[in-house]
Amino acid sequence: MFGDFLRRLTEPQPAPLPDHDARLALTALLVRIARSDNNYAPAEIARIDRIVSDRYGLSPFEAADLRGKAETLETEAPDTVRFTRAIKDAVPYDDRVSVVESLWTVVLADGTRAEEENAMLRLVANLLGVSDVDSALARQRAAGA
Repeated sequence: MFGDFLRRLTEPQPAPLPDHDARLALTALLVRIARSDNNYAPAEIARIDRIVSDRYGLSPFEAADLRGKAETLETEAPDTVRFTRAIKDAVPYDDRVSVVESLWTVVLADGTRAEEENAMLRLVANLLGVSDVDSALARQRAAGA
């Protein structure tokens, strides 16, 4: 279903993503972090819907639809290293820092920080090229929200 999209995303020199594709890729990353502890909790699903609704000005129905597509993309996407590096090459730094903050809000949504989620988020932040300082500040903002 997403073969062409994934091929474009993982090309050696990917072009900047059109807005719709960037939304889908970044939402799939939110899904991947939520699933990383093998407990895709309703609180995490609701948080993802709220994040994409607020971030992109979507209705609850549109946000749920985007998340549904992102869930499918996440299962078809390559390993986290290739997928995240592709996003890094196609998305500006400030947007990537914002994504890391959103990832932290998803990790914190169910009230527990599973070690798998912490490890995945550290890996993803690094692969996105987000500095440790910016990631820590993003975590603090997410915890305070």
